[in-house]
Amino acid sequence: MSFADAVTLAPFIAAVLAAAAIILVDFALPGRKVPALATAFIGLAITALLVAVTGQSGATAFNGSYRVDALTTFLDVLFIAIAALTIAYAPDYLEERGLPVAEFSAVLVFAMSGAMLIAGSADLLVLFLGLELMVIPGYVLAGYHKTDGFSTEGAIKYFLLGSFSSAIFLFGLAFVWGLTGTTRIDGVSSVLTQIVAGKAALSPALGMGLAFLTTGVAFKIAAVPFHYWTPDAYQGSPTPVTGYLSVGPKIGAFALIIRLFASALGPLAVEWNIVIIVLAALTMTLGNLVALTQDNVKRMLAYSSIAHTGYMLVGFAAFGAGKLEGLEGLLYYGAAYAFMNLGAFGVIAAIQKRPGVTSNLSTFAGLMRREPALGILMALFLLSLTGIPPTAGFFGKFYVILAAVQAGGWVTALALLAVLNAAVAAFYYLRVVVYMFMREPDAEIPVIRHGRLVWVGLAVSTVLTLALGLFPGILLELVNTAAKAIG
Repeated sequence: MSFADAVTLAPFIAAVLAAAAIILVDFALPGRKVPALATAFIGLAITALLVAVTGQSGATAFNGSYRVDALTTFLDVLFIAIAALTIAYAPDYLEERGLPVAEFSAVLVFAMSGAMLIAGSADLLVLFLGLELMVIPGYVLAGYHKTDGFSTEGAIKYFLLGSFSSAIFLFGLAFVWGLTGTTRIDGVSSVLTQIVAGKAALSPALGMGLAFLTTGVAFKIAAVPFHYWTPDAYQGSPTPVTGYLSVGPKIGAFALIIRLFASALGPLAVEWNIVIIVLAALTMTLGNLVALTQDNVKRMLAYSSIAHTGYMLVGFAAFGAGKLEGLEGLLYYGAAYAFMNLGAFGVIAAIQKRPGVTSNLSTFAGLMRREPALGILMALFLLSLTGIPPTAGFFGKFYVILAAVQAGGWVTALALLAVLNAAVAAFYYLRVVVYMFMREPDAEIPVIRHGRLVWVGLAVSTVLTLALGLFPGILLELVNTAAKAIG
């Protein structure tokens, strides 16, 4: 690796070194959470600074296998924010259950480094390496509460199905590599452009490769019908982990979709966009309908997460139909969803600080009178997830639906279906609000003191959820620049 390569990869290297530093600090000062957390936040801050310094430079590393552009920078900052908020929410919950905070932070930062590698990938093999570096720590985090049977069960299901999907995805990459003769994203795009122009034939084997790739990424984003691992993995995982799994790997997988489908397979957009439209319709509809029947808020948010995957696919379908605004809407929605959903899980983690407290609806009864601050914040995040203005969730839905309407054809029908699904989702989100404000608890639940980090995390999530709703232009300029790196 040359010095120029090291400079280009500086944020990724810093993330890996930050994770290693957390482990070393914990080894030197075992059981001391403050030094480990300080190391984690300092490491994330240094990584963010390096992202800002190297951002949009257009530099490449390893002969073009990795590149830095506006999209890489946007996604890297988002991944760092997700990791920082998750670490802020975790200590209170983990310490009460005797789970080590330092190991959690290190594994999470390793997972973040994998997502960052995906964001800058310009080669199919690097893309796959980044994917595995992101998801393997996710398996560990899902089963982090080793003495909890539900956590172990969810982790096993996640690991087995995740391994199968990774193998399927790798088969697809092998087909594309073998039939195009290159692993470079721009090289694959060039070969496929010749096929579309009629200079070469589209072989059945290449079509099979596309099918394998689509199946693999559909699992990673929990699209229907590849979503079965999601409810059990989310419900069984420690609540801070559930919050991370609902946004981190999902946005990382969408980064993979953008790099692979929008860039490498862009010339075949007409073919793969049909599948995206079907997946979007099935995913948001089934996710919302099943969420209606849930009495456990974590499981409800798991199916809600599936539905939000469908909304983001609406934006990608609009992009596949030729509208760059669709990709802008997808990126905006991803950022908005990350902050409001992490905020909701942050509240749940705070409520569940005391071991034995469930996430059933009955637990939220009377929360407004018991802990008014948490009740107000949870209501805000749920309203944003519903899409009520002036929150970030409203503008996220607005931009993807507007792009779908502008795209025309079946994508416009998808926009109408998204509006109907948003109306359905309002029922189960607002039901939690009703319980918090208008129901009496079945039994008296003592008020618990929450750590400062929890309140800092909730404050950041709240400010961003409101700021992106009141001043959407702040993020629109960034997503516009990021989308143009692809379009």
